[in-house]
Amino acid sequence: MTVNLPVSRLINVGLVITPQVTQAPALNTGLVLGTSTVIDTVTRMRVYNTLAAVGADFGTVAEEYLSAQAWFGQNPQPTSLNIGRWCKNAAAGRLVGGQLVAPNTLLATWTAITTGSFKVAVDGGAATNVPNLDFHLAASLSGVAAVIQTGIQGLGGSFAAVTCIYNSVYGRFEITSGTTGSSSAVSFLTAGSTGVDISAMMAGLVGSAGAYVAPGQASETALACVTLFDNQFAGQWYNLFIPSAVDADHVAIAPYIDGDATPHFYWINTQESQLLASGDTTHIGYLLQQLQSQHAAWQYSSTSLYAAGSMAARIATVNWAGNSTAISLMYKQEPGIVAETLTTTQITALESYSGNVYVNYAFGSGTPIIETGVCPSGQFIDTIVGSDGLRLQIQTNLFNLLFGSATKIPQTDAGVATLETGVEAACTQYVTNGFLAPGTWNTNGFGQLQQGQWLDKGFYVYAASIATQSAAARATRASPPIQVAAKCAGAIDTVALTLYVNP
Repeated sequence: MTVNLPVSRLINVGLVITPQVTQAPALNTGLVLGTSTVIDTVTRMRVYNTLAAVGADFGTVAEEYLSAQAWFGQNPQPTSLNIGRWCKNAAAGRLVGGQLVAPNTLLATWTAITTGSFKVAVDGGAATNVPNLDFHLAASLSGVAAVIQTGIQGLGGSFAAVTCIYNSVYGRFEITSGTTGSSSAVSFLTAGSTGVDISAMMAGLVGSAGAYVAPGQASETALACVTLFDNQFAGQWYNLFIPSAVDADHVAIAPYIDGDATPHFYWINTQESQLLASGDTTHIGYLLQQLQSQHAAWQYSSTSLYAAGSMAARIATVNWAGNSTAISLMYKQEPGIVAETLTTTQITALESYSGNVYVNYAFGSGTPIIETGVCPSGQFIDTIVGSDGLRLQIQTNLFNLLFGSATKIPQTDAGVATLETGVEAACTQYVTNGFLAPGTWNTNGFGQLQQGQWLDKGFYVYAASIATQSAAARATRASPPIQVAAKCAGAIDTVALTLYVNP
């Protein structure tokens, strides 16, 4: 047989698929840290796309649901919300089953069993047989769980307060210890020593098919919980709301958020009436103002514990990759939140503490608006959030240039210029979305930029020449420092006008 020579002997074509670029972390992500026991200590966080899905897990009166109601009730509506577990109180150990296989979702499968059994250990004790489980009268899988719970509790001692439920949302059984704290635990099930073994029927409660053990845990502070979520889920949330946190928690968390390498923003709701009068130094407004918190904001609401979540949701809907999409929070609304009716004296006092409120104005039949949209430092919320977005986009662009280069970016002026194009691309997008705009640079300049100079593009990017770099810095393969002057577009919130009438 004749074998033809391969064309690659003469023309060799190599294939290189460009790696996918990284996307900048989103600023539209929210995290509610609640105290309900619905989420276990292993899962710690769930993502929800609808209010109905939150209600299915938490019911309609839990703080997690009411927080989600404010979040999803905003217009336009955010697309998702993370809900996490704050172990404000010590948590019980739990055994979480995998999803039941189809035959074991049939009630008839269970009602045929009158002598079921399995072995289980709780709180570090010995595995003990749970005998004589009779399901013939069970009317549902929740009824099956009730029989199992009665059987376990019938053992007495450390088993007396153990609970078992059937979670219909996830199609699984869950067994929870009657104690809390670090020693609280429920083991995987093993085969019973009498009657019909049902351990395997309970879908993974034997250590397979998706089952897992969630250990008990001692109570934790709000700050410890935030730190855990920052380390474990850092890139998955930006906006933070903790409905059960108190002033001492806020004062501890706000500096942590300000100093965090990963940008986050902390939203606080308060009903402290002292905010409506001057002179008090004990309320959250005064305390955070003394800290000059930049990545936090508080809102006063006499009727809602969750109003600040609506304010957070409004700015979370901004599409920073869009055209003319940047907003300020002043004049925006909070659907579902009752607006305050305040006197000029009261709102003047509230705003003297750099606070926010959803308040009625006597315009037409009455118009409620958010006022003023500021942080305790006095800086506007949209300036901080937009700056975080620009920072993250610059960071992402530079990473993608280095990661996506097929060869290398040389340590030359041309190589630095390549990095500058990435910085400029991010700044240009933030001009497009309306966050930056041409204007006068009103502080010290650098490079060729002088104080008082007009920035035609709304930004200026400068990097020193490679020739000025020290040998030590060059040896580390570091770029010369790149400096960016970015001019915010700002926003007009109030108007002073003089009307001259000539009769």
